[in-house]
Amino acid sequence: MKADILSFDGAKKSGSIDLDDSVFGLEPRKDILHRCVVYQQAKRQQGTHNAKQRNEVNRTGKKFGNQKGGGGARHGDRKAPIFVGGGKAHGPSPRSFAIGLPKKVRALALRHALSAKQIAGELVIVDDAAIKESKTKELVQAFEKLGVSNALVVDTEVNENFGLAARNIPNVDVLPVVGANVYDILRREKLILTKAAVAGLEERLK
Repeated sequence: MKADILSFDGAKKSGSIDLDDSVFGLEPRKDILHRCVVYQQAKRQQGTHNAKQRNEVNRTGKKFGNQKGGGGARHGDRKAPIFVGGGKAHGPSPRSFAIGLPKKVRALALRHALSAKQIAGELVIVDDAAIKESKTKELVQAFEKLGVSNALVVDTEVNENFGLAARNIPNVDVLPVVGANVYDILRREKLILTKAAVAGLEERLK
């Protein structure tokens, strides 16, 4: 399919490009996109929560009362979970929340995410994403000309000045082609790709 290429600074048409239908022309499937987003979110979860169990609590292990005649229950030490300061019974411990997802399914989900942006009219292709100076004001003006306020910009390699200027703009992310992923594509309203990024993604996903 054909798509227009815009100049980043003036938002004027500077040409056209052929998009691979196997990457940008699929009918999006929500189930595949959902599986990949859950996979990514589970993998990034830290899992560092921890509660001390009774063998980790620093309390006396001495039997603090008589076995009989005390008028209460029979206890061995103060580490029992029923006491204040005692160990936590079956508490959380550090673990990984990561789940498995085949590489082919992840690649398919990325194709569906790109296709979803194309079908929704939320895909913008520009000639390049580079600026001479890392001036946030200039970059904001360029985004205004494109009519974009919430976007993910993908290039083969992130231009240093562009990256420095973009990190000060809320709701704007910049990623290289190797870092393009389903979650970041879907969480932003617009997807801005350079010509080189389109070629890189098609090569990566073929």
